[in-house]
Amino acid sequence: MAQVDERDFLVRAGQGDAVAFAELVRSHQTAVFNVAYRLLGNRQEAEDAAQEAFVRAFQAMDRFDVTRPFAPWIKRIAANLCLNRLESMSYRQTTAVTDLARPGQEAASLDDWAHHMPTPEQALAAKEQSERLRAAIWQLPPRFRAIIELRHFQEMRYDEIAAAMERPLSSVKSDLFRARKMLAEKMRQG
Repeated sequence: MAQVDERDFLVRAGQGDAVAFAELVRSHQTAVFNVAYRLLGNRQEAEDAAQEAFVRAFQAMDRFDVTRPFAPWIKRIAANLCLNRLESMSYRQTTAVTDLARPGQEAASLDDWAHHMPTPEQALAAKEQSERLRAAIWQLPPRFRAIIELRHFQEMRYDEIAAAMERPLSSVKSDLFRARKMLAEKMRQG
């Protein structure tokens, strides 16, 4: 969606236009689901959290500053919802490593395969490494898992992460350093 078109949808959604908001949902639903899935590790929980994030965003659209980008704001809502779920005492989730595959990825085209196809051994090693990494990330405390997710998978800037997590920028940098250190240690152990 072009920036100009999105701004039009944002203005209309802020005035209560559900059709315009549906276009925003369509454009951002995969990214919001990915944030929720990587934090919660369960497809159904992630779908519920993503839906709730969009409901909350729609309810707050009249207060949204349309000069700002929508994506970081909706991802922040989703991340905060997921962190709240993870921190609640009633939420306990176990997830099989095989369920932690990257959702939303499209299969490579045949042309990509022809030029970049790894050997079966390379493919197996990469898959095992990816599974180990996702399992290690899942073992991190929720706050550190969220920082890794937002920085490395959602590619958010430090200031965006600070806003999303409602923490000082210095704390985000410190937490990211600690999260990376814990993750490296878990990978060495595994």
